Amino acid sequence: MTEKILENFSIAQICESGQCFRMEEMQDGRYRVIAGNRYLELEQQGKVVRFDCSEVEYQNFWRHYFDIETDYGAIAAQINPNDRYLTAAIQTAWGVRILNQDLWEMIVTFLISQQNNIVRIRRCIKNICEAYGETKTASNGVSYYAFPTPEALAGLEEDDLMACNLGYRSKYVVRTAKAVASDEVDLEWIGSLNYQKARTELLKLFGVGEKVADCICLFALHHLDAFPVDTHIRQVLEQHYKRGFPNRRYKGIRGIMQQYIFYYELHGSEKESR
Repeated sequence: MTEKILENFSIAQICESGQCFRMEEMQDGRYRVIAGNRYLELEQQGKVVRFDCSEVEYQNFWRHYFDIETDYGAIAAQINPNDRYLTAAIQTAWGVRILNQDLWEMIVTFLISQQNNIVRIRRCIKNICEAYGETKTASNGVSYYAFPTPEALAGLEEDDLMACNLGYRSKYVVRTAKAVASDEVDLEWIGSLNYQKARTELLKLFGVGEKVADCICLFALHHLDAFPVDTHIRQVLEQHYKRGFPNRRYKGIRGIMQQYIFYYELHGSEKESR
């Protein structure tokens, strides 16, 4: 067990922020997350967060995964105090952080996310992991499934993942897996590019549009200037930022602002009603 005192960190908010679909709350109030082929259980009481792993594993993987090294308090302080909407958003989404997730996993995840909701996305990801991921055993004896590799999916027919409830998205995932497994697409190279160049390359993948490319850039490549626009975000921009979002003010951290907005739109009314 590794215990840390963390500011601006809420595992509950991160879990419900729409960026990670293999993180879930357990019955006892603890949380578990599967990242690639790693498994972690953790719990939080106030600012105290207990990670069920060694200090070495925390420092080598989970610290970076949860973006602990970034000062989110300083980022929140940059919000214009005259912007009533963003000020309200950060008061609700104060503990959201941008995770550092695996590029391949995020490509598949956000291909699946199109015209989908969070519950169904979680179910689809669970289905493909159980069907094609390697079975693993955590240090506490829990069995889980690693995320399937490109090679594990590359041998499938384009419609095979319909059995995992992917629908028309099945062909997107299978074609992309074939391209990655054959080295037609070099993920390591894409990971080395800046935001605009990485976005351009991702848009070449079958089924990837602008919103999906920006989600991948933000949640896998940690390009914090990526600003995915979905229905929720578009409505906010039309209602609260008729003259346009203040991109210049938030250059380099626009993606974090997007997450504050997204979380607030999903959960802000819940907070206000309590």
